[in-house]
Amino acid sequence: MDSNDSEDGRDSGTAPAAPVAVKILIAGGFGVGKTTMVGTTSETTPVRTEEVLTHASTGVDDLSGVARKCTTTVALDFGRITVDPSLVVYLFGTPGQERFWFMWDDLVNGALGAVVLVDTRRLDISFASVDFFESRGIPFVVGVNCFDGRQERTEQEVREALALDPGVPLLLRDVRRRADCRDLLLALMDRLMERTVRAAATADAAAG
Repeated sequence: MDSNDSEDGRDSGTAPAAPVAVKILIAGGFGVGKTTMVGTTSETTPVRTEEVLTHASTGVDDLSGVARKCTTTVALDFGRITVDPSLVVYLFGTPGQERFWFMWDDLVNGALGAVVLVDTRRLDISFASVDFFESRGIPFVVGVNCFDGRQERTEQEVREALALDPGVPLLLRDVRRRADCRDLLLALMDRLMERTVRAAATADAAAG
């Protein structure tokens, strides 16, 4: 028997190790691009729970700035990215309307972090998303969705409007572009790794 086969478990009867699964939320207000980002990024056809907007939503869902939007996510969007055989990232897009926010408490379970998308035309609808993750101590980055290259506010203006902590990364991107979505996820991964390093250093200092 070849020693390499024995070592990697292919012929030893040992099942290959299951990949590590990482859960990331794609959050934000109604119509900011969450479903689009999951669809742009996922390596598989994403699972979607979109329904057509009806007259029942009139006066309930704020369509300011997205008057042409005719569907809405009523539960979640789900996508997957295989980084390598040992790591898989699962993306969960949250519903944006206030009437579905009760689902966020369930969706956040097990999540390592989040990408909060904002639309500069309607920054006020993003306040609740930022507050949600800040209050739970969950790391997040902010992605300003620059539709068609539009940049109606500067990075500093957005930071001040959302009262973001200086340590929260903020990127201006178009989530219809896969490379832009990748940048947002990489920024979140960097923040998660920095947090892990800081926590380890704190633990070492306390032990010493």
